[in-house]
Amino acid sequence: MKSQSAQILAALERGEALTPLDALRDFGCMRLGARIWDLKRAGHRIDADEVVTDTGKRVARYRMRKAVTA
Repeated sequence: MKSQSAQILAALERGEALTPLDALRDFGCMRLGARIWDLKRAGHRIDADEVVTDTGKRVARYRMRKAVTA
């Protein structure tokens, strides 16, 4: 079985955007922010934006940073 970080990285590389609820449901990860921090520390370029849920809560949504083309 792959580590949570490896599963999250694979999903981000496929172009998926992940919220903490997605990570809990898909990977059993209760600390997505910590796993994102680990991936960023390893050199992966990940961006976050804020989304508002149906219940009005504000959560982070993470995605891979798009490559800049010249």
